[in-house]
Amino acid sequence: MNIIFTHIPEVLLIEPRVFPDERGFFLESYQKRKFQEAGIEADFVQDNHSKSCRGTLRGLHYQIRQPQGKLVRVVSGEIFDVCLDIRRHSPTFGKWVGHYLSADNKRMLWVPAGFAHGFYVTSTEAEVLYKASDYYAPEWERCILWNDPVIGIEWPTEGEIPILSGKDLRGKLLSEAEIYE
Repeated sequence: MNIIFTHIPEVLLIEPRVFPDERGFFLESYQKRKFQEAGIEADFVQDNHSKSCRGTLRGLHYQIRQPQGKLVRVVSGEIFDVCLDIRRHSPTFGKWVGHYLSADNKRMLWVPAGFAHGFYVTSTEAEVLYKASDYYAPEWERCILWNDPVIGIEWPTEGEIPILSGKDLRGKLLSEAEIYE
């Protein structure tokens, strides 16, 4: 497993070791000991699976209580995955990290608790799997507006308007959002 440190130290890009052969491939997507050695101490309690069509943007989501760390990977298609630091006293508050995750590159992204998370589908469709370190709690779920100009996320929309849920359309600007103290 190769750990790539991003410009936000807690956010990690993970490249699993892949063993290809004429039948396909094998990879270990999670092993607690190896992840602990990389500094990821999460106790995962929930696995999630989503499927989305090209142009869908999901996020930027977080839970103000019961914050979730997420280990994100793509098993079909490609996404541009984004983490936004919303910890008020962090030196990287308001900064974001974005990486392409795909079934082809098999990369994973560790999104620590204290970050908002979102992704944009760049392929015809994409299936995203992610492990979460706490349970989904809809009463604590919040959303930051995907196109907040102060944050300035460079989504690869190529000028297209993304497909958004009602919840994501009602996202708040970072300056108005509940954030972590």
